[in-house]
Amino acid sequence: MATYVAFLRAINLGAKRKFPQEAIAAATEAAGFTGVATHINTGNVRLGTAMRSRVRIEAALEQSYLADRGFAVPTIVLTPAELRAVVDEAARLAPDHAGRHYVSLLKDEPEASAAAALEALSTPGERVHVAGRGVHLVLGESYHEAALSNAVVEKHLGVATNRNLTVLRALVQKWC
Repeated sequence: MATYVAFLRAINLGAKRKFPQEAIAAATEAAGFTGVATHINTGNVRLGTAMRSRVRIEAALEQSYLADRGFAVPTIVLTPAELRAVVDEAARLAPDHAGRHYVSLLKDEPEASAAAALEALSTPGERVHVAGRGVHLVLGESYHEAALSNAVVEKHLGVATNRNLTVLRALVQKWC
């Protein structure tokens, strides 16, 4: 039985996309996954499965979440090693950064040319760095005023969900 970490996109952001942790856990278990745990109410789920295909795991979760909630919940799945690599890359990229560091997790690894085009949007005050399926947004003090965002990442690279580095570090400590 392998362990994976799933990240749900665009839940609990408004009145119509509510998906409480208990319901996420129940829908994940209903899809046949075991050892299910959640971390804070932003859609972070640890699960166990005999499945080895990330694409199949994501599809099974998305089908179960749609059936439970009545709306699509794009889901990105990483192995614990992949999640650790994202956090390790953050430490290498901006070890002393005093601003905000967010990571957009991608469904699929981008083409090199698309990653380069996104990275070209970096400015002295905001940097974007693509490493595999992790897109690091190293920003100033205000995420909401930043030109770089998960929406910009999705425009260039496809489906992504965004977490701050503090949450990702906590998940690595807790589940990896």
